[in-house]
Amino acid sequence: MTPALRLDALSIALLLLLASVWGGSFVLAEIALSEVPPLTVTLHRVLWSVPLLALVLRIRGIALPRAPRIWGAWLMMGALNNAIPFSLIFWGQTRIDASLAAILNATTAMFGAVVAGLLLRDEPLSGRKIAGALLGLAGVAWIMGPEALRDFDPANLAQLAVLGGALSYAFAGVWARRALSGQPPLLNAFGMVAGSSLLMIPLVWAVDGAPVLRLSGEVWAALLALSVFSTVLAYVLYFAVLARAGAANVLLVTLLIPPFAIALGVMVLGEQIGSRTLAGFALIALGFAVTDGRLLRRFSAFRAAG
Repeated sequence: MTPALRLDALSIALLLLLASVWGGSFVLAEIALSEVPPLTVTLHRVLWSVPLLALVLRIRGIALPRAPRIWGAWLMMGALNNAIPFSLIFWGQTRIDASLAAILNATTAMFGAVVAGLLLRDEPLSGRKIAGALLGLAGVAWIMGPEALRDFDPANLAQLAVLGGALSYAFAGVWARRALSGQPPLLNAFGMVAGSSLLMIPLVWAVDGAPVLRLSGEVWAALLALSVFSTVLAYVLYFAVLARAGAANVLLVTLLIPPFAIALGVMVLGEQIGSRTLAGFALIALGFAVTDGRLLRRFSAFRAAG
């Protein structure tokens, strides 16, 4: 591993900060949802991010492309990485706690490995990735419980919605590799939020009507924090860690988000996490470890050295 891709002290600090702002997004969404419908929360999150990311691009001297192909690719990326998953997860949070939503969202890495293995030639689907995905699904099944197969419960539908959001993130990763790999990462972040904003504006007007602006100060603070910290700052941090530590290390944020979301959910919202949910998260974490493969390689090397 080259020094530029080592998980050094600064990279770890940035990774933990990224996990905290993304973990906090589930709690912020819970606050916003007390007065704002899920689709409108999604619109607020992406819309206010557009001028802020445009300012970041201007400061860094990154020019916007004119090619229609790039803007079309951004529109699809905005749907797969913002509009669809945000809306599904926020809708799910109207019926389940923020902590549980964050835990279920941790399946993104396993979904990503499987979808990439099926659709990308340079990332073949291996037995290790399949085993990791099965462990992740076992964790989800453990959380939902056997009663999910017998009785209809809106909470189960909400959990499936969050999993649908995680699956959408997985397809977004493949789309980015195929259509946007030649563009600067922060430019793609701007294109995503611009594209998702264009998609969400007519959808929100059709479903929720014109957004209500008379909201409590707490809800406005949550909406703006979702945009400024959990979106704009998060993208800046994500690409900073990616540049310093590499794609494999930045994926560790997937496992770090739920602990932050759980802690904040308990402190801010008074949520409680049951032992079954924690056991399910342990299975999901094990599935990530198997999918990632590094822990298994280190264990094998340790045994060989012994």
